[in-house]
Amino acid sequence: MRLTFVTTNTGKANEVKSLLKPLGIEIDVRAIKLTEIQSDSLEEIAMRSCEEAHEILKEPVFVEDAGLFIERLNGFPGPYSSYVYRTIGVAGILKLMEYEENRAAHFKSCIACKLSREPPVLFSGVCVGRISHEPRGLSGFGFDPIFIPEEGDGRTFAEMSVEEKNAVSHRGKSVRLLAEWLRLMR
Repeated sequence: MRLTFVTTNTGKANEVKSLLKPLGIEIDVRAIKLTEIQSDSLEEIAMRSCEEAHEILKEPVFVEDAGLFIERLNGFPGPYSSYVYRTIGVAGILKLMEYEENRAAHFKSCIACKLSREPPVLFSGVCVGRISHEPRGLSGFGFDPIFIPEEGDGRTFAEMSVEEKNAVSHRGKSVRLLAEWLRLMR
């Protein structure tokens, strides 16, 4: 099976390729800048982006939107994670969390897939964890250097290989759900 993943994020593209290839699903990555609506809902953002990607390419597509939700910051940055990363970055989040004891957070991934004229199908994955006190590691992208997954061994996502991160990450979970659904659609 072949499917097009629309993203401008090469880190996401590499993680998704790494997850799907062993499952026999080949993906083409298309770096198309889509209109990203402002919404508090990752699901709504992914649905609208998927519809737009399908309209442009006129072929089976999927998109993924993700966010870091920090409990003490009332879920901030959430669906605005990409913008917050570009503006204040890892250092800005650590500054906001400087005197906080509650460092609980979770990453959420939402994939929307559209194979035909039917509405997109959604797949979500969540990874619970906490915010570290300092950036650690050189792998990954975005907020990976400050997120320690609960299912892990105390390392941040940025201290893990792509395979280790994919085994526990929010994106890994949503991509595996997508792959299972695609197998059933064959």
